[in-house]
Amino acid sequence: MARRKKAPSIDDTPDAEPIDSSGESSGSDSEELDGESSEEEYDSAAEHEDGDGSDEPEVSDQYEDDSEDGFEDQGSSDDEDDRVERQADLEDGESDDEIELLDEIQVDAPRSWPRQHAGKRGADGTPASNGPGAAADGGGKVDDPATSRLMHTDDLSSDDEDPDGSGNRIGRVPLHWYDEYDHVGYDGRGSKVVKSQSKDLLSQVLENEDDADKKRFVVHDALNSRDVELTPRQIELIRRMQGGAYAHPEFDSNPDYIDYFSGVDPIKSGLNSDKYEKKARFQPSKWEALQVRRLLHRLKCGSISQEFLEGKVRDMNDLIKRDADGTDGRPFALWRGDEEDELALRKGPQHMPAPKVPPPGHAFSYNPPEEYLPNEEELKEWEELDPEDRPYGRFVPKKFDNLRSVGAYEHSVKERFERCLDLYLCPRAMKRRLNIDPESLVPRLPRASDLRPFPTARVVEYTVPGREEHVVVRCITASPDGQFLASGDEEGAVRIWEVQTGRLLRSWDLNDVVGGGRREDGGDGDGEDEDDAESQSKKQPITSIEWNPNGSHHCLLASIDKCAVVLATGTGGLDGSEVTDALLSASSSVRKGSGGNIPPDSRAAKAVSWSSLARQPAAGGGDSAPISAFGGRAGPAALLRTNSPVTSARWHRKGDYFVTVSPRAGAASVLIHQLSKATSQQPFGKAKGGETQLACFHPRKPFLFVATKEHVRVYHLVKQTMVKRLMSGCRHISTIDVHASGDHVIVGSLDRRLVWFDLDLAGTPYRTLKYHERALRSVGFHTKYPLMASASDDGTVHVFHSMVYSDLMRNPLIVPVKVLRGHGGGTGKSGGLGALAMVWHPSQPWLFSAGADGRIHLFQDL
Repeated sequence: MARRKKAPSIDDTPDAEPIDSSGESSGSDSEELDGESSEEEYDSAAEHEDGDGSDEPEVSDQYEDDSEDGFEDQGSSDDEDDRVERQADLEDGESDDEIELLDEIQVDAPRSWPRQHAGKRGADGTPASNGPGAAADGGGKVDDPATSRLMHTDDLSSDDEDPDGSGNRIGRVPLHWYDEYDHVGYDGRGSKVVKSQSKDLLSQVLENEDDADKKRFVVHDALNSRDVELTPRQIELIRRMQGGAYAHPEFDSNPDYIDYFSGVDPIKSGLNSDKYEKKARFQPSKWEALQVRRLLHRLKCGSISQEFLEGKVRDMNDLIKRDADGTDGRPFALWRGDEEDELALRKGPQHMPAPKVPPPGHAFSYNPPEEYLPNEEELKEWEELDPEDRPYGRFVPKKFDNLRSVGAYEHSVKERFERCLDLYLCPRAMKRRLNIDPESLVPRLPRASDLRPFPTARVVEYTVPGREEHVVVRCITASPDGQFLASGDEEGAVRIWEVQTGRLLRSWDLNDVVGGGRREDGGDGDGEDEDDAESQSKKQPITSIEWNPNGSHHCLLASIDKCAVVLATGTGGLDGSEVTDALLSASSSVRKGSGGNIPPDSRAAKAVSWSSLARQPAAGGGDSAPISAFGGRAGPAALLRTNSPVTSARWHRKGDYFVTVSPRAGAASVLIHQLSKATSQQPFGKAKGGETQLACFHPRKPFLFVATKEHVRVYHLVKQTMVKRLMSGCRHISTIDVHASGDHVIVGSLDRRLVWFDLDLAGTPYRTLKYHERALRSVGFHTKYPLMASASDDGTVHVFHSMVYSDLMRNPLIVPVKVLRGHGGGTGKSGGLGALAMVWHPSQPWLFSAGADGRIHLFQDL
């Protein structure tokens, strides 16, 4: 393949020697170039300077001698024609016509360009003129704009030579990597740079001939796969670089020396004129900033004034003498109003401004409306009153035709005097007024619909069949599996219901059990026999009832009068009945008159006695047949008799221990019993804090909560010490319950308060809720769902969403979600009582409630 004509270069010449940095060729070629003289005229600017008659030295004088070429002085190349001929011989396939074409192209390029140099100066330091030709090359300045921009346009070292982004951007990647592809890289836009189609030898010859006729010199750009036509300026730069000369002809390597001397003014001579300005010249002065700060400080302190700064006053002493009287001879306002701001900034006690006089109303007008003018009767009434009690004080509204007819106010001096007395004698206090929206203080609670499930509708009602009059139901409890419900009423009857259907399964009258046990034990004295006779004549109510929380123990614990009765429900299966019989075996085998397995020397031996009811057939007058086929015996199994009425009985979570409370028993008011061993113990030796009302166990720790009328004490049963004392702030505590986590306690009182305690915090209430209108009778947590409820004598049951977080940094969330109604609130024959008891379903978000109307309701989430 024939090659296109290229600019002759050292790299393209096989035998060419490299040129060193000083611009001299190495080897024999360098010697030959130094010995020869240039036959060609290089200084094209000399023709314009031949006619110059100036005696001053000119820039192009050193180029006038043909024997001393400018390039020769710099160690430049040899004769151009010899070099071109020698390079042409080394090129294969090139003819003499190509060399002639190169000569023709190079003839058009100027051999010498006007140089830019500083020039000489005169004695006064001003640049010396070079005569008429100085406009062209004198003074180191070139007037031709095209020539002056050549050194900048030749700089192609940056990416500005490809402004449109069409050039190849592959970098220093070898081009032979793209031999198998139809492109040689990618441009700035990511498009392919397609290879140019290869031409045959005939086409190349024709193009070479065409380029020679048009005097063009074309080279092939392999990186961008295109032909580039060189300009005469580029050809000249290439030739100078090959010759070892400076590429730009405009560069002057040997400028004329300017003899500076110290006697010349540096501004005129230009000495140090080419140095950069200091950095401090472009930054604010620190000294001036310091002076400004000092002046501002003195101005603020009052040692100088604005007039002193403006130059109106030369000495501040003159200004102080002139303003000694403080008036400066000019009028001023006595009450300006801005002194309040100055007084507020001073040190010492806080300044309290005097209250402003209220603005006058319509009655103080000289032409008031008719309704503001008093009649004779009103004037007589005003005269009898003190001036402070009159509507407008001493002023009497009057009507005038015009403002000129208004005379002087007769009480003005007296009112001003009283005003001064008020300001002088009356104490004033500063009150800060807070502009706070009350709605912003209320926390934003989530919607109740987002907190479901919770009970919303009444579904089932439990009633005694064949009985018209309803008996007050005092307490209810649900079995651990949620299938059965037990209730205790005012007449001492314990009934078991089926939850889903509302069917009554079993019923026992504990008055017969308590009376029968009393007759068997006998009385110790005449007074006790009289009390027993009264108790037999009147039926006693069931004060509390609770199902055993252990799912394998199918028994109930009920309290009535001075006794606590354990009843076998008969609701268990084959395994459950065996476990229940084993649990009740010790209490069922208690011998008559033994009092149980209590040590005789213990304090509990005098406070409680055990007796077995298993040998009495059909105890309680109910059916002893079990509800389940494998339930075993059903009915009262054991009886515990104390010295005072029992008001509360609560199980331990394991189902073996239970605690009873007798408020009037003194030190024996709290007794802890163990059913599997038929034994009891008295934990306290004396009563503390008043009468004990309630007691319950901690669900996870060996703690015992004992509630009096106003306080709740937490005792450690193993260490036998008091752990914490909770201050409820209530007058009479009526109910208590502990959260399943054991860290939260809620207390209800007869003064309508529901108090929430967080045991991880202080002993004061975390929240106190007052949603009910009457006394609270029962409160409780759900064991699985974040729900809480409270029953009150107003006949309603309030349901709360009570979320307790495991994160100690988050407080519990308490949101009221529903109010359940279904019991008469203190009306009719209820005697002022409403909803007396409530209990949650153990596994569902359902709620059971019982009231003084004798009805038991089941509320479900519908």
